[in-house]
Amino acid sequence: MGTAAEAQRADFTLTENKMLASLDRAAIGRLESACSWKVVHANEPIVSRDSDSHDVFFVVKGRCRIVNFSPSGREVAYAVAGPGEFFGEMAAIDGLPRSATVVALEDCVVGAITPQAFRELIEEYPKVAFVIMEKLVRIVRTSDDRIMDLATLSAYQRVYSELLKLMKPDPVRQGSWLIYPLPTQAQIAAQASTTRETVARVLSHLASDGIAERKSKTLYIRQIDRLKQLCDRAPTPQRADGG
Repeated sequence: MGTAAEAQRADFTLTENKMLASLDRAAIGRLESACSWKVVHANEPIVSRDSDSHDVFFVVKGRCRIVNFSPSGREVAYAVAGPGEFFGEMAAIDGLPRSATVVALEDCVVGAITPQAFRELIEEYPKVAFVIMEKLVRIVRTSDDRIMDLATLSAYQRVYSELLKLMKPDPVRQGSWLIYPLPTQAQIAAQASTTRETVARVLSHLASDGIAERKSKTLYIRQIDRLKQLCDRAPTPQRADGG
């Protein structure tokens, strides 16, 4: 992890952080002064699951990945936090060990405040507490959706569903969709709660059937209706992959 001195040379204002949108510049300035600042380089951990750190983190630059790991070492992805977002509030609220690991996807600048500073912040500014409650509600809803997917969809269907979530309209070719940049197979597997090998098979099948075409870091979805049908269709038996 980088030093505080490195962070001082970076742009570390909190004016764009979603948690603090209701605060005026003076209040944000006081919070910036209370932060400890760090540069975290790509692939370095910021916090680890089960650690007794209870600080709340603000992401100023870069993106970080919030993940967990099964006993066998399989990664399960929860979310990606980018500039303007925050994490760590759960441990600060209940005082329990961390429930997830956070790893830098790229070089990041993060600021951290103590649990005491966090509590004082939400006591003084109730609108901040409401922003945090909204985020916690989104976490619960996302967890409910993932539980439903695991209970009702095959591993293949979960990968199809993840691809549908990631795609955007192709700005060049009307009626076509794309995913750019295409996450790695391991990252898609973590989001879909399956294995990298399953993702590789899905992408291969989509390509051979003309449903999708991969070019470098872009996956072009050529037949979106067929992809949706595959996601909804009752699966045929596949080799068990733990998903």
